[in-house]
Amino acid sequence: MTINRPRSKRFARLPDWIDILALGAWGILFLRYWLTGKLGLLIHPNYYGLTVAAAVVLLVIAGVRGWQQVRRIRGPRLQHMTFFTPGAMSSVLLGAAILGLVIVPRPFASQTAIQRGLEQNIAVVTRSRPQAFRVNESTESRSLIDWVRALDAYPEPDAYTGQRVNVQGFAVHSSALPDQYLTLTRFVITCCAADVYPVGLPVKLPKSRRAYPVDQWFTVQGKMGTAAFKGKRQLVIEATKLTPIPEPENPYNY
Repeated sequence: MTINRPRSKRFARLPDWIDILALGAWGILFLRYWLTGKLGLLIHPNYYGLTVAAAVVLLVIAGVRGWQQVRRIRGPRLQHMTFFTPGAMSSVLLGAAILGLVIVPRPFASQTAIQRGLEQNIAVVTRSRPQAFRVNESTESRSLIDWVRALDAYPEPDAYTGQRVNVQGFAVHSSALPDQYLTLTRFVITCCAADVYPVGLPVKLPKSRRAYPVDQWFTVQGKMGTAAFKGKRQLVIEATKLTPIPEPENPYNY
């Protein structure tokens, strides 16, 4: 004969506490990323307000439910509200939030740029709306993505030959380019890290690219020129000076 013993009240309330901890951990995680400046590595700034608001809501819900558990009270309005299915799903969410608190997010680098098409296209065109420039605008004020947008709008390389350049990005050593070239690259984020994509331009170097480490950030000064890769003319930066710089606090373009 099997005797069914009732579960202890403490064990019965464990799924509810897992729910509460999961809600609170995600609220803390969102706020921490925002306060430490890491949120921009994961989402576009347009969504900062929504994320912070979600963090506050999660913390409020966690606080209310925690207060209920401590006092062993089920308010009539909150009694039937289910925010997560207790048990395994909440445990997974809690574990993911803890990992997020322990692991510091890092920007994407050269390997991701190559995986997302930089080598196949050599210069990746932007998915953004092409940008027009005023005739009297200084070309040295254009960022790397500005140049790529201009090339996307008017893809004739000779139109830019001789124009002065002063841009920043990180080095990618592409197997599609000769040894005296690297690809100066930046990532563009339109919504979140899942849709980040690379833009870049080849840089003709004063010496072998082995002198310029992969993923190192540089300010590149020089002028625009053209070169042929695989039988196709391509806009390139003819560098006269490459200055190593620290990685920007927020390395993505928008």
